[in-house]
Amino acid sequence: MKTYNIFTNEIDSLPDGKADFLLAASVTKTCEIEGITQAGIPGKIPLTPTLDAEFISTGRVYSMGELAETPKGVPTPALITKAVHDLSAFSTIEILDLGLEVKPQYTQLHNFDILPSNSIAENANIDAKEVFAKGMEFGKSYELKGSYLILAESTPSGTTTATATALSLGYDLKNDFSSSFLNSPETIKNETLKKALSLINDDMSNFEKLGVVSDNMLLFCAGFLLEASRRFHVVLAGGTQMAACLLVADKLKEDVLMRIKHDNITLATTAWVAKDENSNIQNILSKLSYTPHAIYTDFSFADAEIPVLKKYDEGEAKEGVGAGAALAYAVVNKKTNEEILKSIELLIYSM
Repeated sequence: MKTYNIFTNEIDSLPDGKADFLLAASVTKTCEIEGITQAGIPGKIPLTPTLDAEFISTGRVYSMGELAETPKGVPTPALITKAVHDLSAFSTIEILDLGLEVKPQYTQLHNFDILPSNSIAENANIDAKEVFAKGMEFGKSYELKGSYLILAESTPSGTTTATATALSLGYDLKNDFSSSFLNSPETIKNETLKKALSLINDDMSNFEKLGVVSDNMLLFCAGFLLEASRRFHVVLAGGTQMAACLLVADKLKEDVLMRIKHDNITLATTAWVAKDENSNIQNILSKLSYTPHAIYTDFSFADAEIPVLKKYDEGEAKEGVGAGAALAYAVVNKKTNEEILKSIELLIYSM
C-alpha cells in the first residue's frame, strides 16, 4: 500500500505527526430524489451522515440498528476511517453539524445553527454568504490539537450538488464528477442538474448562484479552508466533492478579498476515485488558479474474507467519510493493507 501524487503518480505522502479529524456532516434534500444516490439505506438516506458520525466516533451506531450501506450491501467507507483510527489514532475526532436531520449521539458535535438544505432541483435555498462566513469564522477559531487537520465529509448526493456548483461557477466539468454507483444514474442526475441550473442566471452573484444550486458542506468547508490554512496544514479528505470545495474557495476568494495559502492544503483521496474511468478528478483540479498538492492511496480489498467488501475494488462506493486521507495517514504511520483489512473485518464482525 502506497500513496501517490495525482498529477505525477510519483510516491507522495501526508505530513508527519498526529492529525485532528473533522467530519463535515450534512444533508441536502437532493438525496431524497429517487435513484440519485446509493450512499445509505433506501428511504433513510438522510440518516447516513448521522450514522457515519456515530460510527467513526464510537464504532457503533445508535440512531438506527445498522450501519449505512448501499442497496447491494456495500458498507460505508466510514469503516476504513474507523479501522485506521483504531490502528493509529487521530488526535481527535469531531463532528461538524452542517445541517443534519438527526443529531448523532455520543460524538463531539459542533453546532452552527445550519438547517438541511433543500433539493437543488427546487432551489437549495441556502444563505450561501452566511454559511461561508460561518466556515471562515470556525477556521479562525478552531484550536488544533495535533500537527495538522484532516477535514472529511459525509453528504449523500453530494457529487450531484458538487457538479451543479462547478457548472454554476462557469467550469465546464459536467462529466468529471464521480458517483457512489459503479454505473452512475446519469439520466436522473442530468434531469436534476437541468432543473437546478434553470433557476440561476448571469445577473446573479456567485453567492446567489451557490445559494440555489450548492450545499452547506461545500460552502462551509470552502470558507473554513481559506482561514484555517493560514494557520496550519489542512487536508481535504475526499474525492471530486472536495475538489469542488477547492473550486468554490478559489472562486470566492475574490469576493471576500483573500488569498489562498495553497501550499498549506492537500487533497487526499482513494485510488478508486483517482483511477475511476467515469470521472476525472485531475481535470477538476486543473481548473484551479494554482496546481494543488493532491494524493491518492492504493488500498485494496482483494484479500477480504467478507465478499461484499470486494465491490469497492469493482467501483462501488469509492470514497467518503475521509477514507482516502485515512489510508494516506495509515501509510505515514507504517500500517499495511493487511492490517487495515483485518481491522475493518473485525469492526464488521463485532457489530
